[in-house]
Amino acid sequence: MDRTKRISTVTLWGASANLLLCVFKMVAGILGASAAMVADAVHSLSDLVSDAVVLVMVRISSRKTDRNHGYGHGKFETLATMAVSLILLLVGARLLAGSAIKIKDALEGRSPEAPGMISLWAALLSIAVKEILYQWNSREGRKLDSPAMIANAWHHRSDALSSVGSALGIGGAILLGGGWTVLDPVAGCIISIVIMVVAVKMAIPALNELTDASLPEEMERNIVRIMESVPGAGCAHELKTRRSGPNIIIDAHIVVDPDMNVREAHKITSEIERALCSEFGQGTQINIHIEPGLDAD
Repeated sequence: MDRTKRISTVTLWGASANLLLCVFKMVAGILGASAAMVADAVHSLSDLVSDAVVLVMVRISSRKTDRNHGYGHGKFETLATMAVSLILLLVGARLLAGSAIKIKDALEGRSPEAPGMISLWAALLSIAVKEILYQWNSREGRKLDSPAMIANAWHHRSDALSSVGSALGIGGAILLGGGWTVLDPVAGCIISIVIMVVAVKMAIPALNELTDASLPEEMERNIVRIMESVPGAGCAHELKTRRSGPNIIIDAHIVVDPDMNVREAHKITSEIERALCSEFGQGTQINIHIEPGLDAD
């Protein structure tokens, strides 16, 4: 199964689980009078949106280079990562505002109704399902080197964390009752903050890639080492790197013997390209400029 099809399959399974969980948690939240569970259900609904974004963008990113995209479409996958992050951030902010209003009402003597047991069971089921989806998507995302899939995995994990908070808040409200029912919106507030923190952490690498940030120094040192290890290759310099979705782009200068003919110089650059592709994947895009040694005219 190719990369795009594998990502689509795993994401579709996650979307199906999200849909079922969203309906169940919303019903449980309404019947159980739980603000935290309703918030949890809305979060699952946002997961469906992020699943759709990943499916569309990953399919576009798999297209070959064309007249308008000479470097390929890899950054569409990065754009999907950014979109998922923004969705998470907006959802978290919306839930935080709603939970804060309910806490304010409780402090003014308008305590919310104690949630029902169905809400607690819904939270526990959600924790189990979403953690399984997180582990699956995260493992496949690393295996397929898909930032968008890993971001979507964290969307599943944030939903699991959301349900942990819901379970604690709902359980505390049920067991303690009375004025302690405020624990339910307090849990919703904590959940919202966790969601927003995760969103920011995912957005930063995606933003770096979209603004053509260089690869980490350790990777660049490894690139230089590989280039200079090829027989006939001299000093590598003027290295510029960036990422495009699952692939990386490398531009560099390499010094060769000034008396070397064009055919020999080309052979060296071909060997460098093969070595780099072997290390970083066949989708690696490499542009090498040949320079003669200092003793040239």
